Amino acid sequence: MSIHHIRAVVVLLCAGLIWMPPVSAEEPSPRMVGKQTVGLMVGGMLPVRVMEGQSSKLNGVAVHPSWQIELTDPVGSRWWSGSIALGAELAVLGITQPTGAYGIGFTPKVVYTLASFGRLKPYLELGGGPIWTNFDGRIPEEGSNFNFLVWGGTGATYDLTARWALSVGVRFSHISNAGTANPNAGVNYLLPFVGVTAKLF
Repeated sequence: MSIHHIRAVVVLLCAGLIWMPPVSAEEPSPRMVGKQTVGLMVGGMLPVRVMEGQSSKLNGVAVHPSWQIELTDPVGSRWWSGSIALGAELAVLGITQPTGAYGIGFTPKVVYTLASFGRLKPYLELGGGPIWTNFDGRIPEEGSNFNFLVWGGTGATYDLTARWALSVGVRFSHISNAGTANPNAGVNYLLPFVGVTAKLF
């Protein structure tokens, strides 16, 4: 997936926000506290080199099964009204370039979801946690197999039914060993993704 595809996804998300009118302030906000959701997202890793010491172009596929629980009802009555959720994801990375490698990790996350656009629910998310890899000796920027994955991104879900929703978005991800070994230049990648989510209760 090229940078042009990523730009197209961002433009479509923004267009959806503009086209769909916010829910009227008089309409009661749905109860969100305690609602739990599970999901599965899949994306293609696109290399991003930020620092001079980052020479590897990390390409591959990432799969993220997830769970989250809503902590708040939507707060506020303007377009930015939203709820906060905490959750966790597994991270399974299959890397094809610059060499065959893998990563398996666990990342807690926090999510802020806008609730003013009907079935379309844009969100911002942040997460991070440990990831076990076989990078040492394969990825020149990393001198350890034990690393950390930190990411942030944006996306949107669209409710197909009361239970099922589709999701699309993009993340910026960074993997490094936090200075526990040398080298530690780290590797970065963009992750455009699609997924499906299901409300449990």
